[in-house]
Amino acid sequence: MKSLAVDTTNALCGAIFIALGAFFAYQSFELELGTALRMGPGYFPFVLALILMLLGIVILVQSVRTDSGPLGPIALRGMLFILPAPIFFGLTVRGLGFAPALFFSALIAAFASTRMRPLMAIVLAAAITVFSIVVFSYALGLPFERFGPWVRF
Repeated sequence: MKSLAVDTTNALCGAIFIALGAFFAYQSFELELGTALRMGPGYFPFVLALILMLLGIVILVQSVRTDSGPLGPIALRGMLFILPAPIFFGLTVRGLGFAPALFFSALIAAFASTRMRPLMAIVLAAAITVFSIVVFSYALGLPFERFGPWVRF
């Protein structure tokens, strides 16, 4: 009789995806769902929650089919730079405005990689900022301040 190998890391990740998807699907019912042709405010979050649950099921099924080795080292540098970036953005976007807050957030996140050099990080942050302003401000016409009261003279 052949034993069943389970990748516990992927099984845990799949279960977390399913649980989060179920939570957000349940929360989306508080909003009007509507139909596919007349979407309500809860429709898109509900569909995203279903996709998250589907991905969780796929990962969970894959975890039963393969066995993995021990869990590798935790990427502390990545966590120290990636996690603060959206927090910084959220705390400064109203004061600095969209452009500077996004630039500095991208700059912070860029240093999660040990191979990132300062000049390349600045170029990357500037490119992300310009692209985001073009898409969100000009193409989509979203009403937000590009430069906030903290940087206006």
